[in-house]
This record gives sequence, structure tokens and C-alpha cells, in this order.
Amino acid sequence: CRFDLYFRKNPFGGEFTVFAGLEECIKFIANFKFTEDEISFLQSVMPMCEDAFFDYLRGIDCSDVEVYSIPEGSVVFPKVPLMRVEGPVAVVQLLETPFVNLINYASLVTTNAARHRHVAGKSKVLMEFGLRRAQGPDGAISASKYCFMGGFDATSNVLAGHLFGIPLRGTHSHAYVSSYMSLDEIPDRTLRNKDGSKICKDFVSLVKEWLCKIQ
Repeated sequence: CRFDLYFRKNPFGGEFTVFAGLEECIKFIANFKFTEDEISFLQSVMPMCEDAFFDYLRGIDCSDVEVYSIPEGSVVFPKVPLMRVEGPVAVVQLLETPFVNLINYASLVTTNAARHRHVAGKSKVLMEFGLRRAQGPDGAISASKYCFMGGFDATSNVLAGHLFGIPLRGTHSHAYVSSYMSLDEIPDRTLRNKDGSKICKDFVSLVKEWLCKIQ
């Protein structure tokens, strides 16, 4: 499978973006694997899944993934691919969220710094001191934790659920849906409750009923 990572508009109403975060992405895939502790947690929140799925997770890595990228620090523009990621569809879909997270924030801060340098000129000394107001040393995890503390009910951040016991509510990548050309390509159409028990109808039947109703 092949994915392109791109963005739709420049930040701050500007005319350019500086691409950053590639180094973190490379480090991420070089060390990507599931620990036994993480797999045990996934088994606890997804009891309906077969044991073979968790055995698959134990052996998963990024050895078959290839990444092609614009050099980090380059000036880039909307709708132009920054990175191309190729590999097994299940693996590269798992990389989507961390890659977007690592690229978006890094490019945002780098672009903001470049705009300041452009205004100040080359002769001025610029120093960064944003630690006091930054989104924590681990922004995504902190946001999930403190949203829950502030009254939210759940998170889609599985790692935050594992670390802090926050209830998980899901979404899935659009790429997962669009990897199927039709409902006929889906071999297992069984809907299951969280405890693993079957729901009386398969989801294809439910979708067809829903389509009839809206028509």
C-alpha cells in the first residue's frame, strides 16, 4: 500500500511552510513494536478479537516499510506530498496518526520561527523560551489526560487509555474504509458486542437497511 502525507493550507495565513519532523518519524519506525504489556492491555479492551490478531501484533515491525521524503528544513507548499510511505497496509495505517502528529507540530513551530527570522532579519539574535507555555513535554498524551480530568468522557488516544485508565472510544482511519472497493471484499461481516457475542445481523445487512431508509 502507498500513502502520501500532505497538508491543505499554510499556517498563520502565510505563503509557505517549513517541513520538519522527519527525523522523529524515522526514529519511530526504527523502534516500532508492541510490548507484551501493551498487547495485554489491547486484549483487555478488545476481548472480541481472536488470539491470532494479537499474535500478529507481537511480530509486527516496520522492516517492510519504505519512506520517501522531501529533505527536512525545506520550504514546502499545500497539496504537495511531503512524504510517501509504502508497505503492508495494516502497518502503514498504524503509522498514519504518529506521522501526522510528529510532522504537524514540528512544521508549525519551525514555520513560526522562520517567519520571526524573516521579520527580524539576519543581524538580530533570536532566542526561544517557550517551555513555560508549550503543550507539555508530551503534548498529545498530556492533552488526553487533562481533557479527561476536565470532564471529558473518553479518548481515542489508546496510549493515554493504557497509561491513565481513560475509557477508549474509537475512530478509524479513512484509509481503512477506502482500502475496500466494495462490501463484497470483506470476508467477515459479523458484528460483535464488546464481550465477543454476535449481533443478530451482519453489518452489510444493516448498511443496506440504512440506505433504503435514507432513500
